[in-house]
Amino acid sequence: MNHCKKGFPKDFLWGGATAANQIEGGFDKGGKGLSTMDMVEFFPREKRSKGKILDLLSRKEIEKILENDLNDGNFPKRRGIDFYHRYKEDIKLFAEMGFKVLRLSISWPRIFPNGDDFEPNEEGLKFYDNVFSELAKYNIEPLVTLCHYEMPLNLVLKYGGWGNRRLIDFFSKYVEVVFDRYKNVVKYWLTFNEINLTTINPYIGAGILADEAKDKNIVYQALHHQFVASATAVKICHEINSEAQIGCMLARLENYPETCDPEDVMVALKDDQYNLFFSDVQSRGYYPGFIKRYFKENDISIVITPEDNELLANNTVDFISYSYYMTMLSSKKIDDEKKVNGNIFVGIKNPYLQNTDWGWQIDPIGLRISLNKLYDRYQKPLFIVENGLGAHDELEENLEIHDDYRIDYTKKHLHQMHEAICDGVEIMGYTSWGCIDLISASTSEMSKRYGFIYVDQDDFGKGSLNRYKKDSFYWYKKVIDSNGKDM
Repeated sequence: MNHCKKGFPKDFLWGGATAANQIEGGFDKGGKGLSTMDMVEFFPREKRSKGKILDLLSRKEIEKILENDLNDGNFPKRRGIDFYHRYKEDIKLFAEMGFKVLRLSISWPRIFPNGDDFEPNEEGLKFYDNVFSELAKYNIEPLVTLCHYEMPLNLVLKYGGWGNRRLIDFFSKYVEVVFDRYKNVVKYWLTFNEINLTTINPYIGAGILADEAKDKNIVYQALHHQFVASATAVKICHEINSEAQIGCMLARLENYPETCDPEDVMVALKDDQYNLFFSDVQSRGYYPGFIKRYFKENDISIVITPEDNELLANNTVDFISYSYYMTMLSSKKIDDEKKVNGNIFVGIKNPYLQNTDWGWQIDPIGLRISLNKLYDRYQKPLFIVENGLGAHDELEENLEIHDDYRIDYTKKHLHQMHEAICDGVEIMGYTSWGCIDLISASTSEMSKRYGFIYVDQDDFGKGSLNRYKKDSFYWYKKVIDSNGKDM
């Protein structure tokens, strides 16, 4: 029996999460430059195994894309769901649900089209002025990600992406501009979205092209440059607005040992350590010993200056945010028939868990486990900034969408989040991923729907783009209105 009477904090930040490259569209509007995500093309599921986003793009492939008319082909992240023109309509719907916070990202190439521009693009800055003004009208706090899976394409083709140390300066200039511009309207910031993707997909995470991505030295040097850039952003943010809070963002994966064999337990420990290495550097301010051993054993050698170490140590994040979708098993031996894909990870299937339509293992209790682990490790406030169910939704003839499965998924995860609060974990808020249907990050599909709001568009961009409220819309509104008491 649960004897915990503790509720969610009075100032708990309920809301939803999005990303510019998945909702905005308008890739060629308002002076915006091309981004890395504008090069990611959709292919039907039968022609791909893990989704085009998980492939690495070469310079030749990008150049071939650029030779064609930019309106040729199916590049879903160029169109998003047209938030660029419909932001007022969408924010009004978020307000109707009662959102206290909206997680969104600023598109770096909308502010600096080429990344190395001398002056920022005023049209891009004005667009976010308008978005933040609309949020303020409904008393919705923006939680802004500075770099969410996209960067100016020019920085990739001209400089080699984050493998080039010069990108620290370009990024610093960009963040200083947006920190100063929005210092009176944005209180909560995140640096890099799921920064651990850099070592899994160097193109999406760090703008590293296919040939260079084979070299671990280049990949981990790029990651280090991102760590330094993140610490620099923390420093600049606090100098411009001492009241602002800035966090890191990790794709969290709990790994359970497949058996009680100590070797499986050790593999699970190492998997866990590696997943947390990224937040260790940003939250503790130094490279942990286990990753130094990993570098040595894998012949990885990167340049880290004394100034870098000092910057990392003195500019740790204020809070830790992360995405949580699933858990996997770890084993000393992974047979192909045991493998299962999910989010950006590949692991072993857990026979005790059910899967989503896309094969992601559903584990609400794992959320409570992750919250306790991270709070024990860091003793800093935590923020669940992504959690949600990607599923096939059907728009009925009466324009209703019955998604009881999404309600059930979210309810179970919120219950475990409440249990973690009862455990003593400090949680700032919860932003459900894809609070409105958007272009999938991992597959570039539209048919993989996460939202409480249905968007009438298919995988090929066809549809009215009309917005319709799902059953989960009304359920989540009730949850927020009651501060989590009525689920």
